[in-house]
Amino acid sequence: MLSYRHAFHAGNHADVLKHMLLVQLVRYMGQKDKPFWVIDTHAGAGLYALDAGYATKLAEHQTGISRLWPRTDLPAPLAEYVDLVRELNPDGLLRAYPGSPWLAWRSIRAQEHLRLFELHSSDSSLLQDNFRDAGRRVIVSATDGFAGLKALLPTPSRRGLILIDPAYELRDDYQQVVQVLRDSLSRFSTGTYALWYPQLSRLESKELPDKLKRVAGKNWLHVALTVRAPTADGMGMHGSGMFLVNPPWTLYKMLRETMPYLVSALGQDRGARFILEHETD
Repeated sequence: MLSYRHAFHAGNHADVLKHMLLVQLVRYMGQKDKPFWVIDTHAGAGLYALDAGYATKLAEHQTGISRLWPRTDLPAPLAEYVDLVRELNPDGLLRAYPGSPWLAWRSIRAQEHLRLFELHSSDSSLLQDNFRDAGRRVIVSATDGFAGLKALLPTPSRRGLILIDPAYELRDDYQQVVQVLRDSLSRFSTGTYALWYPQLSRLESKELPDKLKRVAGKNWLHVALTVRAPTADGMGMHGSGMFLVNPPWTLYKMLRETMPYLVSALGQDRGARFILEHETD
């Protein structure tokens, strides 16, 4: 939806889960010699100020990255992600936060390619500007990522990581995510897909993981972080989840060890918990 700006939510608990996983996925895929593509269907602006502009309105980073920033006991996957955030804040003060495009860019090798889609005109311009010196390895398209993804699969290298994380401001987004995954798997069944979704009180959010399981078949992983109990009026996001198709085989064990720490660090009340489930061939 064209009104959505991720800058309002930059660095929140949902970003922590999504971005920690993104870094781990990119680094795992980089262990093989053959290059791969990273495709981000809803890339946003790429970089965000936390001490100015939209991010100061809600200060949601205080529920996420700010809670991890001073910690010295981070598990390795979280430490690797936070270290990348520290690259943007060399003086030790948390003022800037990287979106998924920047984190992917800092994690890929010289032979990889990054394809970014962002429909919002202001954010797509910022994204273009943030990657103006990246060269031909990064292509930014000011268009709908769902439509753009269809034309890119399968990737030329036959290896790819596809991040799908729309705003879910429209009810149709939930069904569209399911359909996009179905269509994408028919074109590129061996790609690694990472789909983010918000935990909300609305039925569409609750039903989405099971719908994705039916599309994915037998090689998927689902992880969700709930940071608080839902409010009595059902308003607001109380957590988020990531659904992965064709995930690295090492990911389940890593998350089993890391998610309890995240619940402890980011949990806001007794409703804090995590879900971790998977199915393999």
